[in-house]
Amino acid sequence: MPGTAVRVPAPDLDASLRAQRLEARFGDPCDPSNPLGFRALLAADGASELLLGAEDLLDQEGFGAELVPVGLGGRLRDADGLMRMLRPVFRRDVALAFGYGITSLFAAAPVFAAGSQRQRETVAGLLSAGGRAAIVHRSLAHGTAMLRGEITAMEYSGGHLLDGRKDVVINAERAGAVVAYVRTDPAPGPASHSVFLMEPDRLPPGGLRVLRRRSTTGMRGCRFAGYEFDECEVPGDALVGDTGAGVRLSLRTFQLNRTLITGAVLASVDTVLRSAVRAALAGGTLGRRQRGVLAGVFADLLAGDCMATTVLRALSLLPTAAHLAAAELKYLVPDLLRDDLEELATVLGAGGYSRDTDQGMLTKLLRDLPAAGLGHAGTASCLAVVIPQLPVLARQSWGCEAEPPAALFRIADPLPPLDIGSLEVAGGGDLLAAALTASAERLTGSADQGPYGGVLRTMAAAFHADLLAVRDSCLLIEPGDRAVLASPATAALADRHAVLSAAGAALAMWEQHRYTGGFLADPAWLVLALHRYGRRLGLLLPPLPPDCVDRVAEELLVRFRAGRSFDLHDAPLAEAGTP
Repeated sequence: MPGTAVRVPAPDLDASLRAQRLEARFGDPCDPSNPLGFRALLAADGASELLLGAEDLLDQEGFGAELVPVGLGGRLRDADGLMRMLRPVFRRDVALAFGYGITSLFAAAPVFAAGSQRQRETVAGLLSAGGRAAIVHRSLAHGTAMLRGEITAMEYSGGHLLDGRKDVVINAERAGAVVAYVRTDPAPGPASHSVFLMEPDRLPPGGLRVLRRRSTTGMRGCRFAGYEFDECEVPGDALVGDTGAGVRLSLRTFQLNRTLITGAVLASVDTVLRSAVRAALAGGTLGRRQRGVLAGVFADLLAGDCMATTVLRALSLLPTAAHLAAAELKYLVPDLLRDDLEELATVLGAGGYSRDTDQGMLTKLLRDLPAAGLGHAGTASCLAVVIPQLPVLARQSWGCEAEPPAALFRIADPLPPLDIGSLEVAGGGDLLAAALTASAERLTGSADQGPYGGVLRTMAAAFHADLLAVRDSCLLIEPGDRAVLASPATAALADRHAVLSAAGAALAMWEQHRYTGGFLADPAWLVLALHRYGRRLGLLLPPLPPDCVDRVAEELLVRFRAGRSFDLHDAPLAEAGTP
């Protein structure tokens, strides 16, 4: 909150070290005596509140500065680094991550991208001081409750008069700034909305009314309230960017939002996987079926992190070409994670649905994901980005686009600073399909004769052949044919393409780390992940090598016992290792 004393880590600490520090300060979440542990978080959730001690810790760490670009005095240098910082919070509580601050970045992003210098500095100062910003989304036909309701504006005396109501807004009660997507043109089209930045305590009395808090099934600790505007006068300098630029601004900045949420929520599933391993080991050694489920979910987390990390790095390296991959990431990976949670529930058994145990985090996560925009309702907007591009990409990109730079997949390489204003929403090709094509060509020409070499060659060729089959189908679609683009068959093509993109990210990530040592160099995780992707696509793939699942499961157990993360970074966790 504004005015809270902020203790900021040393400025020379990079994001990975700051994330380790934050993880350590949160402490072992499984320790029942930890006031910031799972038991305390579940108790706060049961009371429909965020855990006050956890918010205090984030205040002490100056976490708001993580959401502010370095050029405005903050610590946000690149999206990949911010995702690393978010994971210790998401590992414990999705609602805490949203309620404390990530939604403030979603509100601030259009201001950082297109606002005046004064607007950018105002929002940067608010967030750095521990304040909150609320975002009022425009209405979408297939959206969740947060996306229903509309605010309208008409020009008035050098400014605008705002009218309308939005019933569900995170942090409406405690926001020091409100960023609203407002209809400024009654006609439909890309210029229908504009963005306004408002400070509630500076608006005329009676112009803005904060509505009562609403209870929710998911993210119960977040404070969902609402706003009602009644001929509310806002000055002309409240407009962010140009009149009518709201839709384009939302599409540009949603790339950042979608990718950060998806990348960070992998840590939430890490928590459930860790609980499942603990439950399975309680009976002694892992059984064959348990080993298969746990290894498969671990491979999914690694492959999902390949896609998330690649897209997050692309926001800095290829800001004009990341929009397609960002939409596909948000469309696909949450769906795969929901499937993973269902698999893990079979290992956890009845204990996974008990609120008074650490495994109760599973049922909380299943409630929280849809409220966080990671449910089925969140896929429509992503498909709306992907589908219109498919016939264009089939004609201009697939099979002929140059391979993207290797730096996209080298997770230790430094990144240029993120420029939110440089993100684009059209053109730029298809970087993950190009990566799939290049990897497949190299692997099919490889002389590696080991058991994994032959399997990988066959798998890579099968995925590439499926990309060409998708291309052939998309060539039959005329760009702009709305009837065909809205058909279930085209949506199925978009789903296939998203899975192929994920396969391309995983293949490219493994290629860049295959000679670096460590588990990422082991092809076993990649083969298992691709096998699971192939099952979704219905591809005929060779059987897994006999030791594949065991190799992945052994790495899972090594990390579990050492207290290390189940992602690409293999980072140390505060959770005590198990002998």
